[in-house]
Amino acid sequence: MRGTSRATVHAVPGTALVTGASSGIGAALARRLAADGWTVGITGRRADKLDAVPAARRWVLDLVDLDAAERLAVEAWDELGPIDVLVNNAGTPKRRPAAELTPADVESTMAVNFFAPARMTLALLPRMLERGSGTIVNVGSMGGRVGIAHEAAYNASKFALSGWSEGLAIDLAGSGVAIRLIQPGPIDTDIWDRPGEERAIYDGPLEPPEVVADGIVAALDGDRFEHFLPDLSAVVAYKNGDVDGWIRTNAELAR
Repeated sequence: MRGTSRATVHAVPGTALVTGASSGIGAALARRLAADGWTVGITGRRADKLDAVPAARRWVLDLVDLDAAERLAVEAWDELGPIDVLVNNAGTPKRRPAAELTPADVESTMAVNFFAPARMTLALLPRMLERGSGTIVNVGSMGGRVGIAHEAAYNASKFALSGWSEGLAIDLAGSGVAIRLIQPGPIDTDIWDRPGEERAIYDGPLEPPEVVADGIVAALDGDRFEHFLPDLSAVVAYKNGDVDGWIRTNAELAR
């Protein structure tokens, strides 16, 4: 049974820091929170895109720079006031057959998708614990619960984020600091069109990023740890029931 914690309910707007907010899910969430009266700080790699997103403060940053990511989290707290919600949303794809991956591919993917969220969380966690309140929202992926062809490095980073989040939820139960793990399915973001990446195996319909943004807002006011948006939890249950079958089926689809 996965750990949950009944922590601060965020019905009253507070202060949020959202990473990866220049487009997609992060931008949609920042707009939703700002419209609801939240004070929002945002980060992203593209200054021109960030300028179009409503925010009290913007930081241009590539989270592959882990030391800078950690410094930014502390700076945001000092400038905006106590951070009620940290949303670790920034992510990078890595679509490449395993035999063609380099150690640098794996390390850079892990840096953005796992180590940066971990570093930013650890930077703010003592302050949240001292206050006795706060929420860490980690935006994972279906690729954090099921293996995907040609995405071993991405899977590794998102599986790591899922395990990290689950362990945090157990350790922090009753502390007032809540953990929410968001597992988006196929969402219409630019993660599908990054230069230098192979075409995704999946070629089906995409949901708008607002589906995830609205789900995150709902998760802030609920008690449940893990949220599949849209709800594809049945796919995970199927995979867990027959991992060998999952591997065979997906290997055949990738041929």
